[in-house]
Amino acid sequence: MIHNKHVDEYIRLFESGQIVLNKERIMLLEHLQKRVLSRDDIYFDEELIENFIAFAEKYYFPLGSFQKFIAAFVFLFYKEDDAVFYDQFLLLMARGAGKNGFISVLIHFLISPLHGIEKYNVSIVANTEKQAKMSFVEVYDTIESKEGLSDYFYPTKKEIKSLDTNSIIQYHTSNASSKDGLRDGAVIYDEIHRYETAETVNVFSSGLGKVRNAREFFIGTDGFVREGFLDKTKERAMSILKGEEPNDTLFPFICRIDDIKEIDDEEMWEKANPMFSKPMSLYGKGLFKKVQAQYRQLKSNPSGREEFVTKRMNLPEIDLAKDVASREEILATNRSMPDLRNKTCVAGLDFASIKDFAAVGLLFKINNEYIWKTHSFARQGFLDNVQMKAPIKDWAEQGLLTIVDEPVIDVKHIVQWFVEMRELYGITSIIADTFRLDLVKTALEKEGFHILYIKNPKAIHSLLAPRIETLFANNQIIFGDNPLMRWYTNNVYVHIKPDGNKEYLKKDRFIRKTDGFQAFLHAMWQADNLLEEEVEFFLADINF
Repeated sequence: MIHNKHVDEYIRLFESGQIVLNKERIMLLEHLQKRVLSRDDIYFDEELIENFIAFAEKYYFPLGSFQKFIAAFVFLFYKEDDAVFYDQFLLLMARGAGKNGFISVLIHFLISPLHGIEKYNVSIVANTEKQAKMSFVEVYDTIESKEGLSDYFYPTKKEIKSLDTNSIIQYHTSNASSKDGLRDGAVIYDEIHRYETAETVNVFSSGLGKVRNAREFFIGTDGFVREGFLDKTKERAMSILKGEEPNDTLFPFICRIDDIKEIDDEEMWEKANPMFSKPMSLYGKGLFKKVQAQYRQLKSNPSGREEFVTKRMNLPEIDLAKDVASREEILATNRSMPDLRNKTCVAGLDFASIKDFAAVGLLFKINNEYIWKTHSFARQGFLDNVQMKAPIKDWAEQGLLTIVDEPVIDVKHIVQWFVEMRELYGITSIIADTFRLDLVKTALEKEGFHILYIKNPKAIHSLLAPRIETLFANNQIIFGDNPLMRWYTNNVYVHIKPDGNKEYLKKDRFIRKTDGFQAFLHAMWQADNLLEEEVEFFLADINF
């Protein structure tokens, strides 16, 4: 049985209840005690571990117990040949847990004479140059600001060199098709949640092995890319923790809440962010207050929930195809329409296909509520050929849509509807995308309407998503008793892209139409720019 005081302390903190761990870290401790610390062919290099900790706390910041725990396993070696026991590390924690700060200290130490390996070069790889430079700049600034370090290191804007070991730190973007020059001792892969494939890792890992004790560090917070490199690495980590791959040389340190319900329990947040373990550092206390504030804002801004859960609790939403709103929120749109005569409105038009459906509508804003009055047109030939489950004919009888028996939906129906509506309401502008707008543009402008174009409709989705989700959640949208509009809305799903942005797509390409909802989005895009909030007033409110 081997021991290190920092490892023993971390285990003691957990077993005594002083820190709270998630299931993956509990499994890690069990795995280490059963399969690693019980070995007699490996050893902790105490001198390297203590030198690293002293280096960190002299030039950077005091290390937390979890950081000392991880550091011990970075310097765990085989007795036979002094080779590293772990050559890969997965550090997956919530945003703000100090991953980059820890890595900054580590890479600086690894090129230093305290580590003592000649030409132990380090590459930092990230999806963007800004992220790749984060630790690089921190090391650069430390050398520039701390007395004595410039005697041992020579920093430039492109690389940082150790004058004693001739080791170099460089940064790279992950889109590099090949790696220039470095025979690395260590590679840091940052933002691994963005890696859709293992291509980047394969490129940079191919240069390892020429320097002894090579290591790779995979760091990040979970994200929105599913079935990519991170998901496969998490599967690999679980196989190790379950004892299915006892000889795998990956050290998996994963921090996240265990259940979505724990988002509401501040005492559980340290499962995702070990900086929140008590006693908190000054940095930890400030971060905790910031996360508390973000959590409180979710009540008024529910669209931030996916980001908060994924980034602050490190628990990704598995299903990235979300409904626009809950059933209850959609049903809540069925409220009586207020008197809209002579009210100002902005019009929306979706005319994506002239062979099936088209939708028009007027958007009003009264007392912080958005009222959507809409109508649709459906082509009989399309309805004959596609077996739609929706009661289209019933909706036509209710006056919610018009069925036209034509080769294509004639633009005259759309123009005529807007002309009739203008006699009742103050239409300011009509918003439509440019896909089919050329078909109706001339006819609408001939009638005196002002047209605003959306060149890329999907580009506005991510801008609108927070507002749309908040309005539904707060019951601030009124469709009236319009089952067609409720059907349109229910047919839309919110797709979260790898960058976290959202777009509104169809659940089914043919039989579940979304035209009315897309027209609503078009109008919402300019609603706050073109509509002044109209507030009801009473005679008693007027001072004579």
